[in-house]
Amino acid sequence: MAKSQQPNKRKFHRDPKQKAERDERLARARRDDRRSKPEVEPQEPADNEFTFGRHAVEEALKVGSATNINKLFVQTDMKSDQVHAIVKTAQSKKILVSQVPKSKLDLMSDGGNHQGVLLAMSPYDYATIDDLFKHAEGHDPFFIILDNLEDPHNLGSIMRTADAIGVDGIIIPKHRAVGLTSTVAKVSTGAIEHVPVARVTNLANTIKTLKEKNVWIFGTAMDGQDFRKWDAHGAIALVIGNEGKGISPGVAKLMDQTLTIPMVGHVQSLNASVAAGILMYQAFTNRGL
Repeated sequence: MAKSQQPNKRKFHRDPKQKAERDERLARARRDDRRSKPEVEPQEPADNEFTFGRHAVEEALKVGSATNINKLFVQTDMKSDQVHAIVKTAQSKKILVSQVPKSKLDLMSDGGNHQGVLLAMSPYDYATIDDLFKHAEGHDPFFIILDNLEDPHNLGSIMRTADAIGVDGIIIPKHRAVGLTSTVAKVSTGAIEHVPVARVTNLANTIKTLKEKNVWIFGTAMDGQDFRKWDAHGAIALVIGNEGKGISPGVAKLMDQTLTIPMVGHVQSLNASVAAGILMYQAFTNRGL
């Protein structure tokens, strides 16, 4: 029997000159690619939070230490008594101080108004609900509950007002809501260091827990009672809704009472932090704090 003929298999060998030219073109392309890429300035570790702005940095240094503050960055050639005092405080607490160009501070603060100083800190610690009650020992607690607030500027502003009137803690959800960030710290002008914030998985369940502890829950609604008639005595929590959607239906049905802020202008809505500020100061006045 005749053997079946197999295809004549041969290895393909590229012409050495062609291969050398190809390798040279590839190497040249890689060199050009490296030249075209801008040099990236070394970044601080990703788990750092940045607090910037002179007042916010001063407040963070008052209560912080080298255990939770990794480094103070100061703009090169920044001449100011306030900045000098900030550096002295950091050095007294054995916190590393680094002189850097303004461009690096601009980058680290994401273009924020850093005023020549920035702290690299460990991520902010959240409190528990029990921590909030401990913070209120000796008096009826007053909590703020934020239902899916998204704007860090609103959270920072609310924290600032909450600190001013003695709110015992703020409760926020873990998901679909802003957390404690460097922007929040900057806007709060240091209040973030004094107002405990609890972050919870389920806001509705947390409200039920508060109600079991005899905390009355108040929210906002267009058909609610005029806030000027609000009796804010006792253990209370005030719910502020999302900037666009307001209080979510699952949370709204848990309200013990709803409040409204009368308006006579053409725009029948208020910014979340403005509405929160008005209501917080009404409670402050009513409670005689």
